[in-house]
Amino acid sequence: MTTSPQSEGVLSFEKARQCVLDYSRQIAPPPTEDVSLLAACGRVLGEPVLADRDFPPFPRSTRDGYAARSADLTAVPAALRLVGQVKAGGSFDREVGAGEAVEIMTGAAVPDGADAVVMLEYTAQRETQNGKEVEVQRAASQGENIVPAGAEARRGQEILPRGVRLEPAQIAMAAGAGRSKLTVYRQPHVAILSTGDELVELAKVPGPTQIRNSNSYSLAAQVQAYGGEPMRLPVAPDEPRKLSSLIQAGLSADMLVISGGVSMGKFDLVEPVLRRIGAEFFFTGALIQPGRPVVFGQVEFSGGRNGSSRVRRPRDPGPMAKHKVRALRKIPFFGLPGNPISAMVCFDLFARPVLDALAGAAPARLPAAKAKLRKPVKTKTGLTRFLPAILEGGLEDPEVEAVAWQGSGDLLASARANCYLVVPPDRESIVAGEMVSILMR
Repeated sequence: MTTSPQSEGVLSFEKARQCVLDYSRQIAPPPTEDVSLLAACGRVLGEPVLADRDFPPFPRSTRDGYAARSADLTAVPAALRLVGQVKAGGSFDREVGAGEAVEIMTGAAVPDGADAVVMLEYTAQRETQNGKEVEVQRAASQGENIVPAGAEARRGQEILPRGVRLEPAQIAMAAGAGRSKLTVYRQPHVAILSTGDELVELAKVPGPTQIRNSNSYSLAAQVQAYGGEPMRLPVAPDEPRKLSSLIQAGLSADMLVISGGVSMGKFDLVEPVLRRIGAEFFFTGALIQPGRPVVFGQVEFSGGRNGSSRVRRPRDPGPMAKHKVRALRKIPFFGLPGNPISAMVCFDLFARPVLDALAGAAPARLPAAKAKLRKPVKTKTGLTRFLPAILEGGLEDPEVEAVAWQGSGDLLASARANCYLVVPPDRESIVAGEMVSILMR
């Protein structure tokens, strides 16, 4: 895979996002595998699903009521002789004649001869000397309340395209086509590496100046939610040799996500270590808050997942250079800030499109929406800001309010929020009542 030329450095949010999207579109689909229908939920379809018969396979009633000839329903009220009943899964064994009606249930096959269904609400049934009769108070036109056979799909037609992410509606469609198994793309493995001497694993009691390694779990949860398989690595200390070893272990996956160590401090070692192993950087920061120090790039890596492998250093092609180049994989990596909210925001904004592509899907659009701002917001210009917020209200009156937070390390604020309030880089204040952009979580 090749990438478009991109000068490394600190980019605007729009340019950084576009850089990621351009890279994602060049990722080749992964191999496929067959899984059971329910196991396919959340995965990406690797081959199209075709209709095994017409959908629907018969003219289907969309209402409870009476099936009749529309020619008998032009002048109302009209009295029709009731000649039978048909329910979902059943059938009526003869053609409906002039002046006749058949009681029908939603989802049932419309009998031959009938070309309209009158809703039950516009009818009244009564006994007569000659049997039961239906009085129709409202006219019905040809095809009313009927879905024709094959209206949704014809036999052999593609009903689910390759590359679609399989949500419950797609699973239902595949089940309707009789598919107990589906061919899906292999789930990408994503290595997750948290860095910093201050971090301890959950089973350990943190010291007075230590914190638990929560980023490893939040990022793993995001990977799972978007269709990947997380591979959590041990915490990397602030020591170059051990950090380099763990980074190279993470490069055996399809993507590496590192949290912490990407700022400008004395012990922020991620960028120097990546450069020493030949990493190519596409950007080394984005003009956003939280998450300004985010980095994105790739490393050429020989070998495959779960096998012996090594980083290919630029000045060591070796005697079998051509063979080794064919075996190289280009592994994308993201270096995310260590603060929890920063890490989660940057993953959604930048890492998710690459994960989508590695899973075989087109990069998902940002889940943006509009809502009325409940309370005013004041900030500084220069950065696109994604502030933890709470969206409330109904479909017609959504309102959003920024959550009070103590900076991008405030996990409680993130847990309380259900969206992000987006503040453009040229706005230093937004008044209450203004319509604003929000990013759903």
